[in-house]
Amino acid sequence: MRANYRLQRLFVSGDLAAGVAVEADPRQSHYLAHVLRLGEGAELLVFNGRDGEWSATVSEIRKKAVRLRVDSLQRPQPAPPDLVYCFAPLKRERLDYLVQKAVEMGAGVLQPVVTQHTQVPKPGAERLQANVIEAAEQCGILAVPEVRETVRLERLLSGWESGRRLIFCDEDAATDNPVAALNAIRERRLALLVGPEGGFSEDERRMLRALDFVTAIPLGPRILRADTAAVAALAVIQATIGDW
Repeated sequence: MRANYRLQRLFVSGDLAAGVAVEADPRQSHYLAHVLRLGEGAELLVFNGRDGEWSATVSEIRKKAVRLRVDSLQRPQPAPPDLVYCFAPLKRERLDYLVQKAVEMGAGVLQPVVTQHTQVPKPGAERLQANVIEAAEQCGILAVPEVRETVRLERLLSGWESGRRLIFCDEDAATDNPVAALNAIRERRLALLVGPEGGFSEDERRMLRALDFVTAIPLGPRILRADTAAVAALAVIQATIGDW
């Protein structure tokens, strides 16, 4: 069933079922009552990443709180996409963009990774989660991606999950055709690794290329910013061997 884009969508943390009362948090309450100016009886959609998407009605508006009544299930909860997105954190606005687009493009797990050239070694977990939720609300996603703790690249690779193919963006890949490289992949469980501004160090490139679960792909003849490369890589993966 397709998403209903006519109604406002709201992520809530509590369990959802018919007849359940849900109280929006202070930020959401302000947005619903004072920005959207919804009144009692207004309809919207709520989801929590676990119980599917439900229609809901504004049942009460107080000074600093909006209460909702959950009505009926509109879309059942799907399985989360099985695509792990590993990325070197960027600075604020560009990191916001990178995370939001990864969610929109079908990442199921977001894994921040510290490399030798990473500019922001410890991104704010709350900010990452807020961007994930905002993107999910806006693009109709029900399976909210998991945000994992930041790890160093060496630790990520040493504990790599068996059976999952890691695709990494490398301008010096052995092929100039990313589609051909992706079509050669037999694993269906995938991960993508995008480097920082300045790219991976030579030591990191050698380490990655030596691993049998890694496939290197190029992203064309032009130098791309890290946030642009992230979107480009996700697009070519989804279009070639993903769920598009």
